[in-house]
Amino acid sequence: MTMPTVRTVELETPIQVGDKPAVTSLQIRKPVTGDLRGGISLAKLQMFDVDDLSRLLPRIATPLLDPDEIASIELPDLDTIFDVVTDFLLTKARRDAVAAMRKQLSQSM
Repeated sequence: MTMPTVRTVELETPIQVGDKPAVTSLQIRKPVTGDLRGGISLAKLQMFDVDDLSRLLPRIATPLLDPDEIASIELPDLDTIFDVVTDFLLTKARRDAVAAMRKQLSQSM
């Protein structure tokens, strides 16, 4: 099964900045090499670097988020966004290995 190139993240806490309508979900597109220009590091994204994710999100997320909106994302939602982005960065073999590990962990709990 091929991985979708766009995934929806339903936010637990809507993003509300100023008078703009609250953002309740994000469509996150699979990044391509050009999205990483300007010094965004694959390694840092895989290590959950907030600064690099903050620079990447405006390039791959809909609706377009400004810096204040990105800075106001609650941590549980940020964790979910990181999961989606890092899943996009993995090869199929690595995604399969991670899925097997998650399944094994859930069965042992």
